[in-house]
Amino acid sequence: MRRIDLIVIHCSATREDRSYPVTKLIADHAARFGFTGYHYYVTRDGKVYQTRHENLVGAHAKHYNQHSIGVCYEGGLDKHGRPMDTRTDAQKASLWHLLQSLKLDYPDAKIIGHCELPHVSKACPCFLASTEYSRL
Repeated sequence: MRRIDLIVIHCSATREDRSYPVTKLIADHAARFGFTGYHYYVTRDGKVYQTRHENLVGAHAKHYNQHSIGVCYEGGLDKHGRPMDTRTDAQKASLWHLLQSLKLDYPDAKIIGHCELPHVSKACPCFLASTEYSRL
């Protein structure tokens, strides 16, 4: 079993008026990495998909993949393509429950947003995850 000390939250960088279903995410990641880089994906309707086994290293946070779990939500851009927290109420609830469960399995893991990693210039996930999930 891998040692996990980070749970990194991402957005799919999808405009709020467009869909990015889990099947498309899987196909895009397979083409890019040869496998799905995120461990979990949460669609706008709040459905949680496990897209990679937690025991397998992901491809979501350069230099941190060996010891992290990647969680991505569908969205992250407004209708003009600008970074924005587009999480639906269903996504917020599902993310909270998923992260609560992951913290039970990895109690020492810190929850942060991709943008909170050193040397990351992206806005992803378009909200401050470490603050929002500090109570977990």
